[in-house]
Amino acid sequence: MSQNFKPTKNTIPKHVGIILDGNRRFAKRLMMKPWKGHEWGAKKVEELLKWCRDLGVKEITLYSFSMQNLNRPKEEFDYIMNIFKKEFLRILNDDEVMKEGLRVNIIGRIHLLPNDVREVLEKVMEKTKNNKKYIVNFAIAYGGREEVIDAVIRLGKDLKNGKVDVETINEEIFQNYLYIIDEPDLIIRTGGDKRTSNFLIWQSNYSEWFFLEKCWPEFEKEDFLKVLEEFADRERRFGR
Repeated sequence: MSQNFKPTKNTIPKHVGIILDGNRRFAKRLMMKPWKGHEWGAKKVEELLKWCRDLGVKEITLYSFSMQNLNRPKEEFDYIMNIFKKEFLRILNDDEVMKEGLRVNIIGRIHLLPNDVREVLEKVMEKTKNNKKYIVNFAIAYGGREEVIDAVIRLGKDLKNGKVDVETINEEIFQNYLYIIDEPDLIIRTGGDKRTSNFLIWQSNYSEWFFLEKCWPEFEKEDFLKVLEEFADRERRFGR
């Protein structure tokens, strides 16, 4: 990274998406059970939130648990659910969250999660819903195609009930039925794979993508700053 690079309001992206990949591989390298890596991954998310707040990133969307992850072995699934419950209970009881104006959204089919986990997620969303300074969207039981299907279903119901005129449907109206509207300026995927993996397939149409070899628990602020520097140097053409 250039020593002259200093993030400014003009170079810092408003919205960053991250695919948190590589937790299991990281744990395997340490000769531990694969799902132990999710604990380190959760700690790294805490660090990331501080970096984004300090740098002025207003919104982040974290691909935390995909629809396909629901098929993980029961021991691993239960372990991950316990981490979610513990971490969101921590957020729920953290007074700093409210002082800092952090709004927490959960996007995905969370009705498929265990009831005790879902209840904690819903309490966090309810408590922080009026906060406006920073936003973090946790994509849990999430899939981009599933998001579009769910949007179509909601739109179909409004068409049936006469709330929407079919002749008026355009991209702007349709996106209002998605889990989130705002489009990430850039998306980072850790873990070495170069795939988008069904993440924000509508919102990422003009996002700048960055693929890193490091696993998510290894991701450091220096890596984040390197991505931000390259992002600042890219010319965003938006199809033009």
